[in-house]
Amino acid sequence: MCELLGMSANVPTDICFSFKGLARRGGDKGPHKDGWGITFYEGKGCRSFKDPQPCCSSPIAKLLQDYPIKSQVVIGHIRQANRGNIALENTHPFTRELWGNNWTFAHNGQLTGYERLATGGYLPIGQTDSEYAFCYLLAQLTKHFPAKPLNLFDAFQFIKQCADYLNTLGVCNLLISDGVYLFAYCSTKLHWITRRAPFGKAKLLDEDVEIDFQIHTTPSDVVTMIATMPLTSNEVWHSIAVNQAKLFKNGEIIF
Repeated sequence: MCELLGMSANVPTDICFSFKGLARRGGDKGPHKDGWGITFYEGKGCRSFKDPQPCCSSPIAKLLQDYPIKSQVVIGHIRQANRGNIALENTHPFTRELWGNNWTFAHNGQLTGYERLATGGYLPIGQTDSEYAFCYLLAQLTKHFPAKPLNLFDAFQFIKQCADYLNTLGVCNLLISDGVYLFAYCSTKLHWITRRAPFGKAKLLDEDVEIDFQIHTTPSDVVTMIATMPLTSNEVWHSIAVNQAKLFKNGEIIF
């Protein structure tokens, strides 16, 4: 299995602290040694960093732990390969264009029969069940909404229906975003925490690192983190119920 990481915030925020904890699970304190990736949204643009090498020892990952890229939406992933070779094209997250926006997707789990998914004009580049699932979601959205819906909330409600179907094919924990909304679907395991004033201290589970968020935030900041398993030892993380989804915007749950 893999592990997911997501962030939704109401102001541009860096993810260095959380990514540092996740990185240790990528081949050091966890078995997820088969690649990693992370995508940061900046306006309508996004920048992605991916490496098929273990996250715990990747020089690129080390850079990102210390380089405070600020974003309101982030999706990250560390991989334990089960479908497809260890290769850059099979490394999450995957990004494709839909309705003039970059959509990003990451998946944790295993699917069967994924080669038969109807992907329309969205052809997988690699061999993973995850990328097939992403192409399927995009194809279904394009088919169901010939034009971009006036309210994207409708699109994410439809994604929930598609995720329910994918879940019948196996395990399908996923994150997907258009750069504004962040959608999280739980098949087996997914956790979240929202940090807001009054901010306190947090300590990583997998690294001897502590941060005082009060020093790095303002009273109006709202930041939600999503992870397969909690990243900190002294905070209360919440589980997303099995077969349920949550939609985040500006750090708040809206669905």
